[in-house]
Amino acid sequence: MMTRTLDDRHHLLRQDAQLVQIVDAAFADAARRSGEHLVCRPGCTQCCHGAFAIGPLDALRLRAGMTELTATDPVRASAVAERARAYLAEFGPSFPGDPKTGILSTDEDAQEAFDDFANDVACPALDPFTGLCDLYSARPMTCRVFGPPVKMRPEAEPDSAAEEGLAVCELCFTHATPEEVLAGEMKVPHEEEATVLAELQAIQPGSVGETIVAFCLVPSTAS
Repeated sequence: MMTRTLDDRHHLLRQDAQLVQIVDAAFADAARRSGEHLVCRPGCTQCCHGAFAIGPLDALRLRAGMTELTATDPVRASAVAERARAYLAEFGPSFPGDPKTGILSTDEDAQEAFDDFANDVACPALDPFTGLCDLYSARPMTCRVFGPPVKMRPEAEPDSAAEEGLAVCELCFTHATPEEVLAGEMKVPHEEEATVLAELQAIQPGSVGETIVAFCLVPSTAS
């Protein structure tokens, strides 16, 4: 049973790695089309502040990333874990979900509370000295698609440039025309992500629910 569990985990990580390649290629393509309007760069950390929900695949990837970082750079991994512990010690009592599992509650009051949870606080994976992510290769999908224009309502067909429903980093495309914004849209592979997520849930029934980054970086919560 243990061997099967490890095999399933490795299989899921391979599937997720393929998904990550697709997403990163889509970002690179959007960056090429965006040109000078996309100003994302190492050390720009505005998007690394404020809590946001991540899914089961993100959690799996982050925990695997912490395992790898612990093996290759234990000092840095220890610093990440310590920042996560400090984060949870300060904000855990007001976490709108289960503080033991780290799963966010889905009831309306909790979701409303999450809107004001740990706003403007740095992600524990962010190195405060370098301004770089210590788990960059394992970062969540939200981080991977942030910057270029991304459609917030994938099912919606825009009637005009003003109604296309694109979300853009507020630091990017500040002087772009609506046409330039549309031209830089990143095509997020939602269907591919849903396929891998369905496989995760088939292998690990109950692997549902969203969490936040901090819960994935503390060893005691990574089981």
